[in-house]
Formats: sequence, C-alpha cells, structure tokens
Amino acid sequence: MKYKKGDRVRHPSKPEWGLGEVLINSNGETVKIFFVGGGEKIISLSPEYTKPEISPIDQASHPVLDNLKVSKSDSIIKYKSLASSIHYFSDQFPGEFYGARFNEEERDYKDKANKLAKEILGREEFSLLLENSDYSEIARLALKLVNKTNLISPFEKMALKDGLNNQKSKEVFAKTLNNLLYGDADLEPRFDRFIKILEDINASKWTVVSYFLFIFQPEKHMFVKPTITQYAAELCGYEISYNPQLNWKTYKAVLDFSNYLFDELSELKPRDMIDIQSFMWCIAPKI
Repeated sequence: MKYKKGDRVRHPSKPEWGLGEVLINSNGETVKIFFVGGGEKIISLSPEYTKPEISPIDQASHPVLDNLKVSKSDSIIKYKSLASSIHYFSDQFPGEFYGARFNEEERDYKDKANKLAKEILGREEFSLLLENSDYSEIARLALKLVNKTNLISPFEKMALKDGLNNQKSKEVFAKTLNNLLYGDADLEPRFDRFIKILEDINASKWTVVSYFLFIFQPEKHMFVKPTITQYAAELCGYEISYNPQLNWKTYKAVLDFSNYLFDELSELKPRDMIDIQSFMWCIAPKI
C-alpha cells in the first residue's frame, strides 16, 4: 500500500496511538506518520509488519491533526502525548484542579482578580464612568486590575502605565477597553481596535492585550504568555501560528487550542480557562 502526505491513518497494532497523519509520501519501504497519541513514527512497510490503515473521511478529523505543528529536528520542545502531560500535572498537583495546592498556587489569586474586575469595572460600573467622562478613573482601575496579579511582568505593567499618562490616551483606552469587554460586534474587530490603541501607547504586548478578556471573562478567553503558550502548544503538536506582533489569527488559534484542551481534560472537570491556563503553565517545559 502506498501512502501520500495528508492521509489520515490508524495502526491496528497500536490503538493507543490514535489517529495519525502521513507527513511525507511513502517511499515503498517506510512511511513517516504523526500519531496524536504517539508522536512521529517511522513505520516499516515490509510484508512481515502490520500496516497502518487509512481512516474513512468521516472518522479522520482531529483538532491536533487539523492544526498540526510538526517540531523541527532542532526544536528544544519535543511532542508529548496529552495522556503523559495529564499524568505529570496530576503528580504536581494532587487533586488536580480541585486540590489544595492548585487552589493556593494557581487558582485563588486569579479568582480574586476576576471578582474585583466585576466589582469595579463591571458593565454597569464601566458604563457610568464613561457617561461621566471619568477616563482617568477607568485607567486607574484598569491598572489596579493589572497589578492584582503577577501575570504581566513589571516592565510591561510600567509600559502600560506610562502609555496612559495623558488625558487623550486615557479616553481612547477607556472607550476601546469597554468596547472590547462589552461591545456587541464580533470579537475580531474589537480585538483589533484594542491592539491599535496598545500600539499607539507603546504597550503592545500579548500579556496586556489578552489580560483583560481573561480576567473579566475566564469562561471563554485565554491569557497569552508568549513563551509558555508556545511551549504548551508545541508540546501538544498544535499550531497556533504565533507571531510576536499582536494579531487576531494567533489569538483565535490560542482560543481553539485552549478549547481543545478544555474538552480533552473533561475527566478532570476544568471550570474555565483559568484552569486551562494553569495546566499549560504546568506542562510547558521551563527552559
């Protein structure tokens, strides 16, 4: 049997490898395949060995393979099955998402920041401040939320503070942040407008652009810590199209990756993206 690049297959003798994708056309002797549960494998096509079976189209979809990132040979991050990552996470945090250590080190301070966000800049509170043109107060409260956690580095916090040093920048920031959090239009144009104001005030960092959505709406938005997010995605073989320049495509890919993890971790009962962000932080290699 010949295999062509892109074929989706399963190996009858290795069901634990799950679905795979042929990476290059087979040469008649071997075929190189990436399996979701096993990573890259070179399979012999000699008659005495069991051959991979091509999967029917209706059984050939998988979030990782549909967004596959194959690590380069010189990459410092090597693929690891999600089952292995879950095992590592469980060892680090007994009780997983509901254990005392996880709550103390990962969950509690983010929950407090989320509660504070809703109290000081909830939809009604934010709207009233805008009606009164109190842009300085909105900027002050936004910075208070940023300082509530250690998710954003001190240098990035300072850049945001310095960027909000005049009334005009505070006004534009306040209106754009409100639109990002509570606007009715599709998220993409709202996200793009927030990128623009951060660029204008020299505070365009992934941590800053993703922080407010994550803190206010952790049920559906993810915080992007560039290195950790890239490492976690590459570890899982998932392409997030990372670009250091802020852009919607990368953020959307991070959301898709986060939702994939949320679904795959269902047995651990994650509550929201706070749990998923902490899982990424735990499994990503600390290099």
